[in-house]
Amino acid sequence: MFSLPAQVAIYCVSLLIAWALSWRLTSHSQRQVLQLVVSYVLYATWGVWFVGVLVISSLMNYALGHYLRRRPSSRRLWIAIVLNVALLSLFKYLPLIGPLVQGSALGAVSRIVMPIGMSFWTFQALSYLLDLYREEEVDPSLTQFCLYMAFWPTALSGPICRMPSMLPQLRSAWPPSWNQLAQGTQRMIIGALMITLSQILVVGVHPGGGVDDAFALPAKQFGGFDVWILIIGYGFQLLFNFCGYSHLVIGAARLFGFELHENFNRPFLSTSVSEFWTRWHMSLSFWIRDYVFFPLATLRAEVWWRNLSLVIAMFIFGLWHKGSLLFMIWGTYHGLLLVLHRQWQQLESRTALRLPANVKTPFAWATTFAGVSLGWIFFRSESLAQAADMLRIAFSPGQFLHRSLPASFYFLVLTLGVGYFAVVGAARTLDRWVLENEASPRGAFLGRALGMLARERWVWLVPLSTVASLYIFLLLRPKVTAVYPTLYGLF
Repeated sequence: MFSLPAQVAIYCVSLLIAWALSWRLTSHSQRQVLQLVVSYVLYATWGVWFVGVLVISSLMNYALGHYLRRRPSSRRLWIAIVLNVALLSLFKYLPLIGPLVQGSALGAVSRIVMPIGMSFWTFQALSYLLDLYREEEVDPSLTQFCLYMAFWPTALSGPICRMPSMLPQLRSAWPPSWNQLAQGTQRMIIGALMITLSQILVVGVHPGGGVDDAFALPAKQFGGFDVWILIIGYGFQLLFNFCGYSHLVIGAARLFGFELHENFNRPFLSTSVSEFWTRWHMSLSFWIRDYVFFPLATLRAEVWWRNLSLVIAMFIFGLWHKGSLLFMIWGTYHGLLLVLHRQWQQLESRTALRLPANVKTPFAWATTFAGVSLGWIFFRSESLAQAADMLRIAFSPGQFLHRSLPASFYFLVLTLGVGYFAVVGAARTLDRWVLENEASPRGAFLGRALGMLARERWVWLVPLSTVASLYIFLLLRPKVTAVYPTLYGLF
């Protein structure tokens, strides 16, 4: 694995060369080969032997695709699924038992390192095989399939792509449009700013004042306010990190003419947990919905089975992140929240229970935000005991006002939280201006000017965001840490 500065240099140089060469190559196949070579070179910076695992998985799934296409059957599909799950489990779950079997022949498995992003490109392979089983019209060449698996913006941490949407783009004409270049630049700048804010939340403004330092403290010394601030801060850290990374790679892909799946859509504005999962990590949650929940739910017609299918699907969602009890609990917890939301919807439809909109919407948002935030306890806690202590303290009125975290941490979380909602509100206002002023009469110069300013905001947002990012970073000067490109790279 290369050092972080070396990786950044290799990425920048390789992508500039690839972008310049793409303008000179006239055939789709030549550009595909160039992009595949660049993807393998960039992936190798995280571990040279990782490329070997990726190539083996790509060749295996391409062959399984031909095997399944000749005669789509459930037996052939299950063979393909088992082979993929077995390969993923070898790297992701088998090392977890290593510490339990030290001294035996299996003890060496604890030293196996999972190739970064393996969960993401394995899910892409499975979606391709499941689409073939459903007799989707997808017929990639070997080069196109390998590029689909290794595509440099998505190989590390998604978004999870699907062959029916990627294949036409792999075969589409070059060059990218001016609009794609503009949007790509805007998205990359926003992504860099969000990742900077995430790092500030991780390490804090002052030593010992970040999310990681807080979770390292004994939970029993927390007060209720500490727990709530900590889990809210972690939620924003995760959002800024992974949403920022998604902005970065989606923007970079657009510079090359590719439109990737969106991964986040202002999830903390959700007014129900069902809505949250249509806004958070969308490429994965929709994958679980389409390829796990729907097939399960259609096996039986009873309502209880549909609810159980929700819990099973979210349990698998948690297990995908990591094979630990805490992640299994986290997935099950969200499955139960989804079931409770369905029960509430049914209760509303059967009764005359109706709250005024100005009461219902804030209440729904607050309960959703609180419910999701509580779930982060299972997602981030170091142990089950720490999670249990934090849950108990969060609902202990007598300990609520006891505070043990640095004052700078409260200020940081509250400032970034309020700032996030203020920025989202401003963005929605700009979007509304675009809609309202698109049809402005010729004489309404100010209205048309505002509409143009909102529509083409990347022109002024890019330099403004760059200056703001540098100012915040230099002002707070968080200590430097070695990190993955995104927290989700760990999964």
